[in-house]
Amino acid sequence: MLTPLPTWLSVSDRAAHLRAAADLRGNAGQWAAYESRGHCVVLAGPGSGKTKVLTIKLARLLAEDVAEPRGVACITYNNECARELEGRLAALGVEPGGRVFVGTVHSFSLTQILLPYTKVAKLDLPEDFGVATRTERQAALSDAVRHTLDDAGNPQHWEFRLANYRRSILNRDSPQWRETDPELARLVEAYEAELRKRGLIDFDDMPLLAVRALREKPWLQRALLAKYPVLAVDEYQDLGLPLHRMVMGLCFRAGMRLFAVGDADQSIYGFNGAQPELLRRLSERADVETVRLRLNYRSGSRIVAASKVALGEERGYQAVEGAPLGTVFTHPLAGTYALQARHLVTHLLPQALSRHPGLRYGDVAVLYPAAWIGDPVADSVRQAGISTVRTDGNALYPRASRLMQWLEQCAQWCCGGWRKGEPRFSRLLAEGRRLFAESIRSDDQASDFHRRLIAELWNLRDAGLPLHPWLLEMHAHIVGPFAAGCASLRDEMETLAAFVERTAPTGDCGEMLLGELAGDGGNLDRLTLSSLHSAKGREFAVVFMFGLDAGRLPRNDAGPRQLAEARRLFYVGFTRAKSEVHLIHSTRRSSPLVDEVERHLQESG
Repeated sequence: MLTPLPTWLSVSDRAAHLRAAADLRGNAGQWAAYESRGHCVVLAGPGSGKTKVLTIKLARLLAEDVAEPRGVACITYNNECARELEGRLAALGVEPGGRVFVGTVHSFSLTQILLPYTKVAKLDLPEDFGVATRTERQAALSDAVRHTLDDAGNPQHWEFRLANYRRSILNRDSPQWRETDPELARLVEAYEAELRKRGLIDFDDMPLLAVRALREKPWLQRALLAKYPVLAVDEYQDLGLPLHRMVMGLCFRAGMRLFAVGDADQSIYGFNGAQPELLRRLSERADVETVRLRLNYRSGSRIVAASKVALGEERGYQAVEGAPLGTVFTHPLAGTYALQARHLVTHLLPQALSRHPGLRYGDVAVLYPAAWIGDPVADSVRQAGISTVRTDGNALYPRASRLMQWLEQCAQWCCGGWRKGEPRFSRLLAEGRRLFAESIRSDDQASDFHRRLIAELWNLRDAGLPLHPWLLEMHAHIVGPFAAGCASLRDEMETLAAFVERTAPTGDCGEMLLGELAGDGGNLDRLTLSSLHSAKGREFAVVFMFGLDAGRLPRNDAGPRQLAEARRLFYVGFTRAKSEVHLIHSTRRSSPLVDEVERHLQESG
């Protein structure tokens, strides 16, 4: 059997965790969360140190409360959040592996419930099922629409409604499932049947099937409790009803101890089923200790004060004593977005850099309500010769892809990282083993992966290599052989195939070099271009919020729930900034949210 990665805490590791914990004593809220003994919910405002508290708490739980071989499971919103948590845990001597699970709710459902227990729990899934790629999902939906509905039009127009219906009504045996929207209920069942005929599940299936299994098989709850007596949840407000039902069953019926962190004011994924009221409801339970983190260590005091106006609610947040003031600028600009972007790049950006000696492009972000609004910014930045990393829907590839993130890190190692130790090869090896865990099940397979990886990377150490042949080599000798047995990577392999095609000599990225892939990894001095949604969880010294026009944020046709979420999205973007926030809008077309902040700035002088 494969020896688990070392996840216990040695004496020196415990000393590291205790030193880190000492930093929490000066903040009453952080210390209360660290000292909590039962179920605990931490309501953490922007910049309040919630990730620091979470990781130190996890290290303490492993050192003091959870005896080997039992461990801790930590669920978070996306793969990038998981990577940040893994990095911080590693600094405290904790490596995800045998005793520690860190990943998304989809990954937890697949790797901890569906793959190990499908047959014994009789979940009626195909033997050796796979996870559908986007192409396969679209084909299954098209067939389901054709067989179920009359004159349905474009099948993909049903995709969003179908997904929301599946996530909102979890009990298929309830009258609500059949009666709320009979047509959608039939379509969902037909779509899932088409997937099963193909031997597939999709991403929404993962938590839905896991919740169903936990509800119907109480012994499965006890099996998970035996492995993980503690369940931690990060970004609780974003994870939706399936995760909430899972928490209710595992923690308040089966007996897992819950440590949840979140902020309902930063819930911005309603289109994916997020329901901020679930976090509020959880925090109000009598059997849960609720801790509030109100100090903002990130933003200047004027930014914190203005962010209250951006949110439209008073939460009692304060900047830490002695924090810089920070500045909020508004810029009404004339002309098209292309002209406004040019002004941002040629005037506003250089001025901001000159006000802060030592500031680099990597400390600055341009955020916008939608990916297409970022296109003219990307064009202007490219014309100015400024390197960027783009994290929206128009990026070269999805930034949440675990496989692409790992390949970026491999590229960084090949482009000088092997000399500097950043990233460390041991980190690439560990993350690769987790990525391909379904195929690496023995010591011999682990050794084979190790040998292949070091041989390939050592022979490809040249930032000037054309990217396409580098990708082909990595695919032929590493990715392809090990991903073949990984059900969870089928969609990511489709993403990689599309990117490989784009980097071919005939593709639109045919001239890309390896160094350009490495540069997108975030370790170099790159200006960040991001949608407001994709910026969540990040922080920058200077933030430019671009395209804040009436009808963009919020949309003209927004209902009450959409208006509330648009305000939260504005608030999230606003609170990414440490020193400066720039609100950029078209002349005489500003968003009403910007107007509120402008009135506050005028009144406060």
